[in-house]
Amino acid sequence: MSAHVLIVGGGIGGLAAALAVVRHGHRVTVLERHPQFTELGAGIQLAPNAFEALDQLGVGDEVRRRAVFIDELRLMDGTTGKPVAAMPLTDRYRQRFGNPYVVVHRNDLYRPLLAACGGVAGVQLRAGAAVTGYGQDEAGVTARLETGEELRGDVLIGADGIRSVVRRQLIGDGEPLVSGHTIYRSLIPMRLVPDELRWNTVTLWAGPRWHFVHYPVSEGELLNLAAVRDDGATEAVVGRPTERRHVLGEFAQMSDVARQLLELGAEWRSWVLCDRDPAPGWTDGRVTLLGDAAHPMLQYAAQGACMALEDAVRLGTVFAGACDDLPGRLACYQAARLGRTARAQLTSRAMTGLYHPAGPDAWRRNEMLAGLTADQMYEKVAWLHGGPDGG
Repeated sequence: MSAHVLIVGGGIGGLAAALAVVRHGHRVTVLERHPQFTELGAGIQLAPNAFEALDQLGVGDEVRRRAVFIDELRLMDGTTGKPVAAMPLTDRYRQRFGNPYVVVHRNDLYRPLLAACGGVAGVQLRAGAAVTGYGQDEAGVTARLETGEELRGDVLIGADGIRSVVRRQLIGDGEPLVSGHTIYRSLIPMRLVPDELRWNTVTLWAGPRWHFVHYPVSEGELLNLAAVRDDGATEAVVGRPTERRHVLGEFAQMSDVARQLLELGAEWRSWVLCDRDPAPGWTDGRVTLLGDAAHPMLQYAAQGACMALEDAVRLGTVFAGACDDLPGRLACYQAARLGRTARAQLTSRAMTGLYHPAGPDAWRRNEMLAGLTADQMYEKVAWLHGGPDGG
């Protein structure tokens, strides 16, 4: 018997889940609260585990066509300007993990997912459908919309982000945790970047209580800038326009080359980064969570979207075959994902110790990383980049 799956949230995770479920012969309705299906944001990094999922969803090649294939992940000392370490991402890395490490604009990931959903008869996309809550009984679930409309289905998936309405009802653990870190973002045309600084790398400049990341996106036409300050911020901020002079003032210790790139930024916006503690569970009967609604994490391991894509594929597998005992199937999905996503959340937090130390701690970090071979670096990231089964 086929199931009708209600997915709350039409972001990357929600659309990926729709594709994963419908390919097994089920019907999906995606409920997006915004007036149209769109994705906000700038650059995003995709490790090989993301492509393992994207290929299973049928959109891997389209994302590859839009992506910038990066040569290495590079760590620089942000105050001295000296190289610390670099992890090559070309032939040996791709052979090890079976896929590339790329960077894209978020829309270059989102649009292929949206187009694929729009081309499948079993997926209904409903914009302007804000969900305020849900109910469930032995026969199914009901999504309650802001308009007063109620939609009936067999299963409900909360893929509605870090401030998930579904999570609020299912877990009730309050507001996200404010990290105390402010990130400033800007996208600039690559033509404004001096030729000698157009590096085909993800470069991170690490300083005391700050770091600065840059890499090309949009097929190399734009440079994505992201500067993070451990400033003790206590209020969640989302996309606030920020004066250029304020951003430059926050990174006065930055070395010359990093500063040169930072000064190219314009139309800066700021966010205060938030996450949550790993949850002991995120499934209740016929209702479960996915992506940032289930396991929001800081951006430092660059795995938020990758984990959501993995979630979607795993969710799809539990819908293979005849759909009896739907609560049991959702429990299997949760069991498969809980430990891995919790580890990714905690790893992302712990990476502040890698990016933000000062003085002797920074020197020890530099010595430790500089002594690693490429193969040793690959071993350290294998559990993450290699997908749920490792690499």
